[in-house]
Amino acid sequence: MASNQVRVIGGSFRGRRLHFLPGPGLRPTPDRVRETLFNWLGADVPGARCLDLFAGSGALGIEAMSRGAATLTAVERHRAAAGRLRDNLALLGVNDAEVVQQDVLRLLKTVPAKPYDIVFADPPFAADLVGEVCLLLAAGGWLAPGAWVYLEQDAQRAWPPLPVGWRRHREGRAGQSVFSLLQCNNLG
Repeated sequence: MASNQVRVIGGSFRGRRLHFLPGPGLRPTPDRVRETLFNWLGADVPGARCLDLFAGSGALGIEAMSRGAATLTAVERHRAAAGRLRDNLALLGVNDAEVVQQDVLRLLKTVPAKPYDIVFADPPFAADLVGEVCLLLAAGGWLAPGAWVYLEQDAQRAWPPLPVGWRRHREGRAGQSVFSLLQCNNLG
């Protein structure tokens, strides 16, 4: 596969190749990891409201929409990457998605929250933001009861403590990355 492309691996857009712009810290989640994640999520994806933080290429959010998610909010601070993501969503004919060009931490701290069923958070490894993002999600009303949160970080880092009511459902490793799917209960 050519560089700066991701392939949708399942659902109605299966096999479609989407171009993205390279950027600092941008590492699209590999096909194998996305396949594992969406196997774990299974029947929880159709009809889900999804939030893709640090969206970058949009691989996770677009994969969710391909598999029947109801809505997608993709947050990406880099203007060019956000523009390319909008172009890819338009190319696929995805209407129930919005791309928000903003810093993720600023958004989680200042924008009125609406609850999501599935959240993807794959920040740039060097930024070490997983713990702060989890705390902001838990405290800010961003999660529907029983929401799923997918996290990805550098395998050299220990996972931060989980917010109260969160439990680790599954975990995996691929190359320099570790990834985890958490379920969030006892919110509010």
